[in-house]
Amino acid sequence: MFGRAKEKENQSSRASLELLYNISRELAAALDLRTVLQRVLFLSMKYVGAISGSVIVLDASGQPVESAIITGAQVHDHTTQQLRITFERGLAGWVIRNRQAVLIPDTSRDERWVRRPDDAEDRTGAKSAVSAPILAREELVGVITMVHSRPGFFTHDHLALVQSIADQAGMSILNARLYNESQRHARVMSALANSSAMISSSVRLDEVLQRILEQTMQGLRVEVVSLALLDPSEKELVYRATTNKHGENIVGYRLPVGLGIAGWVVREGAGVIVPDVTTDERFYPEIDRQAGFRTRAVACAPIRQQGKIIGVLQALNPLDGQFDADALSVLTGIGSLAGTAIRHAQLFESLQEAHRHYLELFQDSIDPIILTDWQGNIHEANRQVTGLTNLDINTLRQMNIHDLHVVDADRLGNDFCEVASGKTISYECTLRSAGQSTPVQVFVRKLLFEEEVYLQWILRDITERKNFDDLRNDLLSMIYHDLRSPLANVVSSLDVLQSMLPLDQDPSLRSLLNIAIRSAERISRLTNSLLDIRRLETGQPIVNQQLASPTELIQDALEAVRMIAEGKNQQLISEIQPNLPDLWVDADMIRRVLINLVENAVKYTPSGSEIHVGARQSGEGRLVELWVRDNGPGIPVIDRERIFDKYARLQSKDGPKGFGLGLAFCRLAVEKHGGRIWVDSEGSRGSTFHFLLPVAQEHSKERLAESG
Repeated sequence: MFGRAKEKENQSSRASLELLYNISRELAAALDLRTVLQRVLFLSMKYVGAISGSVIVLDASGQPVESAIITGAQVHDHTTQQLRITFERGLAGWVIRNRQAVLIPDTSRDERWVRRPDDAEDRTGAKSAVSAPILAREELVGVITMVHSRPGFFTHDHLALVQSIADQAGMSILNARLYNESQRHARVMSALANSSAMISSSVRLDEVLQRILEQTMQGLRVEVVSLALLDPSEKELVYRATTNKHGENIVGYRLPVGLGIAGWVVREGAGVIVPDVTTDERFYPEIDRQAGFRTRAVACAPIRQQGKIIGVLQALNPLDGQFDADALSVLTGIGSLAGTAIRHAQLFESLQEAHRHYLELFQDSIDPIILTDWQGNIHEANRQVTGLTNLDINTLRQMNIHDLHVVDADRLGNDFCEVASGKTISYECTLRSAGQSTPVQVFVRKLLFEEEVYLQWILRDITERKNFDDLRNDLLSMIYHDLRSPLANVVSSLDVLQSMLPLDQDPSLRSLLNIAIRSAERISRLTNSLLDIRRLETGQPIVNQQLASPTELIQDALEAVRMIAEGKNQQLISEIQPNLPDLWVDADMIRRVLINLVENAVKYTPSGSEIHVGARQSGEGRLVELWVRDNGPGIPVIDRERIFDKYARLQSKDGPKGFGLGLAFCRLAVEKHGGRIWVDSEGSRGSTFHFLLPVAQEHSKERLAESG
């Protein structure tokens, strides 16, 4: 009796050793993971006596990546999704979480056994099951489960044998999994490399989108691929391309972000595979109705550009029935490649559009425009240049900009360095071409055109302006010369009349005579200012310089304007620093500068307001600063330099009118004395005109003493 038991035990040990040897030999002959799993199952079922078995393989993060199911002699395909519920809530999941082998004599009495619809108790009845974790160097790589149709069939010996099989197979399964992963990564990288080469081989957006679809079709082997991009508001996806035969119904379709699987991917920023859309509440069937298509499974990944989602890429209905494990990796990789390619194509289209738009503006501009290199060689000119120069474009391209006019090197700098800094330089000159001369104003700036930096020359014909300026100058000259003689007679007559009439006996007559005298003085100042403008512009020196007190100059100016200010109920207030040094100036000219500034203040200041006029030492005692402050409407920053130009006036419908010569005279007079003039303004709260003049030096006083 004891001998037979011993012999039976030896036979069982030999059978176990034979099983482990066969398993070891079989596993050593294969590297493909699916092949390894099937061989392990076949041998295990044979030696354990099971009627069905399964293996679930886990990746490094503990998620199922591959599985195998055998029932009898039948190997089932596409088993990973079938085993997911078992992995999550069933016996296999319990073994994985506890890392412990388990024997279930009767599955109908153990809550760890989860029945699927095809495993209902009224169809297959109660069973017996054993399950063991598969370990390799303490790493959990999977779980193996054996099932028999008769409850109580498996014993603890079977459980120990299954655990031994699992231990024996662990390293082989791990190696096969790693091999599969490396092969899969290689396939992914190869697919992405091929996709990158194809997608980036064009810069035209329509071609890029089509190649993205083609590469996705080839990489994933699906029925349909669609691509949608976010609109500028980033609130809607707009379908831009699809391989669907009814694509005209899809292209242009707008899907709000957050709606449908594609909208969910944009909102969440993560790709997703939905193996059965009928069980996913995110699925939006309206697109299928639009396309006349039935979606069964979807893989969707975001299209990214520099980390930002700009759209989605969708693959529908894999031809093999389900998506491969690496499908989402491939789709995500293509999405990343697509983002860069789409952005480049969009930039190229924008560049092309900008180029086309520039050429339209270039040719249709009312101004003649020339493009040259930095040596001045002409590369391009618009039709306005050919009209201005009477030269055709081919002739112009053989010329240099210096052949057309004298370039202002002082303004542009050596080698156009002033333009290179980004400034726009302007100057006036004469354009010489085809035996004729044309006055032009030249504007020069650097320009990026077709990825090259050029100089852009705008030649604005100012013939009419020059003619108008000459006419205006002639008119002003005529006014001055025609007024000067009779005005002198009027002033002399008023002086004689003032000395002859008994003014003390008639106050009204005194008032009328004072008005006439002051009006004549104003006309005299205007004519003298006109003459001074012409003299100063031609560079003539100031010859009537003398010592002058800033205090007396201000008081004379205030007295000259006082009657006008009183007529508007305005108060003139002087703020003069005591003991100011004398100035070496043309006293009459500087007096007229002050009078001009105060008269302007009176014009623009509302009735009942104050006007302040003052002076103080500045520049460490070498200068005297004089100013006039009003309460007028203020002067915009953009106009604060322009108002000192000749004939310049601020645009105002209701403001005072004039020739725009007063401030031009002020600047010429001050600068000719070695001073400076400027204006400050605080928005709409008035303006302050300042000007600086140098104080009289000792040599000026000595010259005065010698002439005396």
